[in-house]
Amino acid sequence: MGFNVSFSKRKEEKIYLPGQEIKISRRAITSKSYTTENDNVLTCRQRTLFALCCFVAVYLILCARVTYVCLGNGINIDTALAEMSDEDIIHFKNTVKRADIMDRNGEVIATSLPTKNLYANTKQIRHPEDVAATLSEIFPDDSYEYFLNRLNRKGAFIYLKRNLSPAQQSQVNNLGIPGLEFESCEKRVYPHKNLFAHVLGSTDVDNNGIAGIEKSMNERLTTSTKPLYLSLDLGIQNQIRDELIAGVQKFNAAGGAAILMDVKTGQVVAMTSVPDYDPNENSKFGEKEMFNFATKGIYEAGSVFKVFNTALSLESGKVKITDRFDTSHAIHVHRLKVTDPHGSHGYLTPEDILVESSNIGSTLEILRVGKKFQRKFLQSINMDKALTEFELPELAKPWFASKERWGDVTMATISYGYGISSTPLHIITAFSAIVNGGMYHQPTLLYNNKHKGKRVVSEQTSDNMRTLLRAVVTRGTGRRANVEGYQVMGKTGTADKLENGHYNHSKSISSFISAFPQSDPKYALLVVIDDPKASKETYGFTTAGWNAVPITRNIIAAVAPQLNIKADFDIEKQKSIVDAAYKVKKQAF
Repeated sequence: MGFNVSFSKRKEEKIYLPGQEIKISRRAITSKSYTTENDNVLTCRQRTLFALCCFVAVYLILCARVTYVCLGNGINIDTALAEMSDEDIIHFKNTVKRADIMDRNGEVIATSLPTKNLYANTKQIRHPEDVAATLSEIFPDDSYEYFLNRLNRKGAFIYLKRNLSPAQQSQVNNLGIPGLEFESCEKRVYPHKNLFAHVLGSTDVDNNGIAGIEKSMNERLTTSTKPLYLSLDLGIQNQIRDELIAGVQKFNAAGGAAILMDVKTGQVVAMTSVPDYDPNENSKFGEKEMFNFATKGIYEAGSVFKVFNTALSLESGKVKITDRFDTSHAIHVHRLKVTDPHGSHGYLTPEDILVESSNIGSTLEILRVGKKFQRKFLQSINMDKALTEFELPELAKPWFASKERWGDVTMATISYGYGISSTPLHIITAFSAIVNGGMYHQPTLLYNNKHKGKRVVSEQTSDNMRTLLRAVVTRGTGRRANVEGYQVMGKTGTADKLENGHYNHSKSISSFISAFPQSDPKYALLVVIDDPKASKETYGFTTAGWNAVPITRNIIAAVAPQLNIKADFDIEKQKSIVDAAYKVKKQAF
């Protein structure tokens, strides 16, 4: 063992028994005779401990570096924010994920995708001129001067380009230029491009809503990642927009709008306005493309308003469905001379007044009812205010005459659609109440958002109005909208455009408001065409019966099966037999 053992100098021998301890003199054990230099086990332990300490130190250094790079990106956040512009600070802090927007069937119509922003720590860039030249080649939309101006700023966080594509990011990475860094962010994407442009709106570069649902529901979309479901139907919207665009092109119109509404709930199933735009594009669009005619287009609806005039007349109790009015000659209301565009018709019932679209008949009805009831009724269907509960910020308030200006002339002109201006959204919402049994529901774009509703006409008045409106399609100006099996009912309207305070008789706005099926109305559809042109096919006419009505027919024929409305041909056959018998009886009378 390497020990030097020294025994006592006594010469006498000692006998030790087995197991008896042999005492060792401590003096005999010296530092020279006992060392650890040759202890291999202890040496191995020491070296292992040293290696472990080195490993831990390296590991801690790596962890610190990873944290430094990944979380801090090599900059002091407070210092970086102090060096940023206000615009960059807003974008830097905007890191909340924006919720998806779905249609009623769960189809994604707006979503956010991960992307990268390019920024520079200009303190690390040695040759800004060279870097600016290189970046202007990768990003041709931005000039050399733009990049050089940004790179010449002093700061650790200077935005250079937002929302890079993967290819662009790869190109910048391959440059290997110190000081060029990437920031993770999101970009709002609209997979269906123009289809829902005016409803969805768009977001700015910082992913904040600036128009449409994106703006009005901005807080909801940025404080919850739960998808927002709209009442819109992707397939129906696509079909209606296609038919509307085809009609606008066919009649060489300036534009148009269409709304499909569930009459029982007020939910908007489709809403489109053309021309429109692609919200994915960053370029600025013209005022016309950005204008949502469906909610902001205030116009005089013309004879469409006769629906409300007839409904309020029947509801007042002063006009009965069997009453007859003499329309054989023009009438005067103070300075106003009222005539019929299609000539005199003799004695007409309320049904005939709608079928023939008689201005004289409508005026005679309202003269019997009075302006006080007229004004009160129109206020009950919200023709006097903006529909602020609707979920879009782009809303217009109707032009509604003050009580002081509501004289006999105003009363008369309103009865046939002049002297009052409203939006397509106002008209279809009020019309839905007339045909659904008499209940007015606030319009909505949110799925399953149900309003209690308020009664504006009795069930009897509503039932009578359905009969009258069906007659307009079977034997009146809406005949071209008669889709067999779906019992379409509705009313046409054509009004001269009001420009700079004067009517332009060479320009008009054509409308057709409809609902189907008559036996149990489920949906209302409004088609509006702005300034349609005459053609050989329309025999030189620009009235609604020649443009808005056939467009409506095409839409209903296409979407009714998609809406799970079963065509009932038996009712159509029975109706034709009854109509034939009615005509024979009328002729005999």
